[in-house]
Amino acid sequence: MADSMHPAAVDHLPMFITPPGGTDTLFNIMVVFVLLLILLVGVLYLRLHALPEHMAHGASKTQLQLVAVLSLIALFTHNHLFWIAALLLALIEFPDFSTPVGSMADSLRKIADRNGPPLETAPTEHPDAPARPHPVQSEPQWTPFEAEPSKSDTLSGRRG
Repeated sequence: MADSMHPAAVDHLPMFITPPGGTDTLFNIMVVFVLLLILLVGVLYLRLHALPEHMAHGASKTQLQLVAVLSLIALFTHNHLFWIAALLLALIEFPDFSTPVGSMADSLRKIADRNGPPLETAPTEHPDAPARPHPVQSEPQWTPFEAEPSKSDTLSGRRG
């Protein structure tokens, strides 16, 4: 009786229909396929979210940290505005102000060393030399000039 088929069944069944008690091969293949697809989509999603960080990798440390924080906020909040801001910030190259200022400071230091000894290490008189009285210098005392406000000046009351 096991060999007899149901009268409503067709003569030829497709390969994905398994007999009772048999292994469903198509189901097993689809389970592996779906798991691999989920893994690949997850990897693609995380790589896409890390794109601004990879782009800003050669930038300054501050810029890289800003981009990384914006990318993490976008990842956890699913707010795309943060990701776009991180991407735009990674594309912008911040100007380098510290290198020219450091170069100027080095140049000024070299110029100061070349023109003479610094004030702290100025040569002093010989200890056996007689003490000379220091000349008294009478420099004029400067005071700030404060003009009297004119009668027509209406803003003088507001200036205090």
